[in-house]
Amino acid sequence: MNRYPRPPGLIARVCRAVCGATRHARSALARLLPALGRPVFATLLAAGLTAGCSSPQPSTYAAEQPVLDLTRYFNGRLDAWGMFQDRSGKVVKRFTVAMNCVWQGDTGTLEEDFAYSDGTTGRRVWTLRRVAPDRFVGTAPDVIGEASGVVSGNAFRWQYTLALPVDGSIYHVDFDDWMYLIDDRVMLNRAVMSKFGVRLGDVTLSFTKR
Repeated sequence: MNRYPRPPGLIARVCRAVCGATRHARSALARLLPALGRPVFATLLAAGLTAGCSSPQPSTYAAEQPVLDLTRYFNGRLDAWGMFQDRSGKVVKRFTVAMNCVWQGDTGTLEEDFAYSDGTTGRRVWTLRRVAPDRFVGTAPDVIGEASGVVSGNAFRWQYTLALPVDGSIYHVDFDDWMYLIDDRVMLNRAVMSKFGVRLGDVTLSFTKR
């Protein structure tokens, strides 16, 4: 049983207060402090800071080249190499991905076949839709609700919640993916995994078009 209550939206409120936002936010933080144990508050404060009081937005990369056309890059066959790292930075799993991508108009099907370093395999099939010139939404069987993404310059930010099986249970983990087009064939991807705003680890990938 958790000894310390965790008020909803706490991390966001802590981050806003620490960043010197409004007087109301700072007052809200003061009211929350008595309800928190010190270990929990320290963890959440660190998470609030690392969650990014001033994190970059896709528009930050608007002038970067080459310009990413998502429907062009994720079209045909691609290969990817990646790794999972835990909060300490330790690599806990490596993997490869073989992708087959097809677009019909503004709707794309992206098939991903995973092979992991522990001998296991996996598969995910994304359905993506372009809903504006720079915006996409997507679904997959193990994604909760809809993913959403924004393209700007050479960058693509893709955010979603994944249902991850762990030891017989399912955990909903938030992913914040940033993809950067390096040239016509290579794209780099860094994703932050988090739960309740607390960073759990990172995923790094390198994509190459065949």
